[in-house]
Amino acid sequence: MMNLSNNTILITGGASGIGLGLTERFLQDNNTVIICGRRESALQEVVRKHPAVITKVCDLSIATEREQLFQWIAEEHPDLNVLINNAGIQQWMSITDDDFFERAHKEISINVEAPIHLISMFLKLKSLTTIMNVTSALGFVPMTKVADYSATKAFFHSFTTSIRSLLEARNIELVEIIPPALNTDLGGKGIHDYAPPVNEFITSIFEQLKAGKTTLTFGYSEALSRIGQDELYQVFVRMNTPR
Repeated sequence: MMNLSNNTILITGGASGIGLGLTERFLQDNNTVIICGRRESALQEVVRKHPAVITKVCDLSIATEREQLFQWIAEEHPDLNVLINNAGIQQWMSITDDDFFERAHKEISINVEAPIHLISMFLKLKSLTTIMNVTSALGFVPMTKVADYSATKAFFHSFTTSIRSLLEARNIELVEIIPPALNTDLGGKGIHDYAPPVNEFITSIFEQLKAGKTTLTFGYSEALSRIGQDELYQVFVRMNTPR
């Protein structure tokens, strides 16, 4: 079971949304927290509020920048023992859009290629004890307005399930965080204003971690992760029927 304090943790996309919520909570529990993201301004905004946070600018869609991130961690923070793959983007688009493939490829590079690449590199750290992957309830029931995003999260859920088993022999714990829609800017400002706040989600996640759980759900994501195929189809129809 993961010790929730005295860790050295990397949180990708740790400057906003779920990532920021995790950053703030892990800081409260006496952890060293490193966050990375594409925008220096967003990272520095976190530092202004939380001076203890360590930051690194990194565009996770670029393989060479992922490699540079790992080399920096290996040299500057070789005691890092927790990797949290949180960074992700959500594109609201139609397959008939002229730029669909370009935007879908960007989504795949950040949501799928980046965490797989990071995991493969960070497993070289002898200090690594825990990997946490943030997937999504949409990995269980897709929403057609974000078809590619839903598919990336379905892939990441499946991959997480497999490597949890593969890493048992190395005593590396694999934790899957499965959020529902939350009130963040994922996909664009205002899209998820109706959803529960991040702080409620984070509180629930840490209660589950303290209980020793490794599959962490909240609200609607708990129901979706448990229902059968017939019910999943019915939910899919309800979610994607125009109102």
